Amino acid sequence: MENEKRKNLEGGIFLVMFCLTIPAANWMIGHVGTVCVPNGPCLVPVAPGIVAPSGVLMVGAALVLRDLVQRRLGVEFGIGAIIAGAAISAGLAPPALVLASAVAFLLSEFADFAVYTPLARRRLVAAVIASSVVVLVVDSIVFLWLAFGSLEFLPGQIVGKLWMVLLAVPLVAYLRRRDERLGLEAA
Repeated sequence: MENEKRKNLEGGIFLVMFCLTIPAANWMIGHVGTVCVPNGPCLVPVAPGIVAPSGVLMVGAALVLRDLVQRRLGVEFGIGAIIAGAAISAGLAPPALVLASAVAFLLSEFADFAVYTPLARRRLVAAVIASSVVVLVVDSIVFLWLAFGSLEFLPGQIVGKLWMVLLAVPLVAYLRRRDERLGLEAA
């Protein structure tokens, strides 16, 4: 019973954090950066000589959080989080970015679901990394093309999201080890 409470509490926290990354990304893209392009995104450096729209940082975090929602609460909640995230994205994105944000989010998160789900039970860390890499490419291409009609920021989008995924890997590895120690099974 204690493990079930822990799973539900952690799953709820991951779900709330996941949902918060979406408005944060949409807000950041227009307000946070070392430079803001007129009628374009605010940019942040993600590697020497490489910049990306600032929302990329929150999107990278969302990739891992969605996987953790599914791990704790189950496939149904994972799918629900995708649908809710797309609705939040469409509802909160600046008007010029609504379609790009919602479509990129929906396509990339279902790609994440398709890669993560079959791998997660056997190799959690590998599943998170593999699904995130697939998704960060899909999300970046779709968003940039629909939002700006250009793939100019593609390297920055990929690198920025990858940084966030790599920063989350130690947490995911810790959760896997702790789950095994506590006998806590994935949903």
